[in-house]
Amino acid sequence: MGLRPVDLAREHGISTQAVRNYEQAGILPAAERSPHGYRLYGPEHAQALRTFIALVPGHGHQVATDIMRAANQGDLEMVFRLIDQSHAGLLRDRQTLDAVTRALGDLTSQDVPELMRGEVHIGSLARRLGLRPATLRKWEKAGIVRPERDAVTGYRAYPAAAVRDAHLAHQLRRGGYPLERIASAIEQVRNAGSVEALESTLEDWRSGIARRSSSMLRASARLARYLDMESREGGARG
Repeated sequence: MGLRPVDLAREHGISTQAVRNYEQAGILPAAERSPHGYRLYGPEHAQALRTFIALVPGHGHQVATDIMRAANQGDLEMVFRLIDQSHAGLLRDRQTLDAVTRALGDLTSQDVPELMRGEVHIGSLARRLGLRPATLRKWEKAGIVRPERDAVTGYRAYPAAAVRDAHLAHQLRRGGYPLERIASAIEQVRNAGSVEALESTLEDWRSGIARRSSSMLRASARLARYLDMESREGGARG
């Protein structure tokens, strides 16, 4: 018995137009048509929609779309490649979080808070970190540190938050992290608003990674069932 767009839409609380859009995007297999031209969906379409909705929280809308398109085209290599890429990205996020956590721990074990009590000029900060001033200027261009300008001399002056960011960047750079990933990690820290809020920010970050991992795990089970269904139906059609 065929399913109507409204039958698929009702299960997930979405519009019938969304169901049609998903079919057009390749997320759902192409539907058969009734003698009057109405779309007729079957169990494979219902399963495809459930699979897509399960994929989105862990992989994101675009990657979930790409996975379903590849699955519906029978391109299992691309399906697996896309999933592998998402898992690799999640692992990088987890490793970055661990590195930030360690770096913050290093800050508390050093006398960095003493240095953070006032503004520091580029030469002093560079000497403290064992870096060249040119490196700090490069980090500034990458958005990692945000110095201010001395009102009298016009020289760069690093307030407490920028000093903290520079120390974090130094720790992460020593761990081999590229500048773009360091900039992303420090932006998360910076959004906490204060040093006191960093611990809560890191916990929220860790919880988000855990939720994404759990979503990926559940979506993988759903996707495996859908691929099995597609394989059986493909064999029957052949």
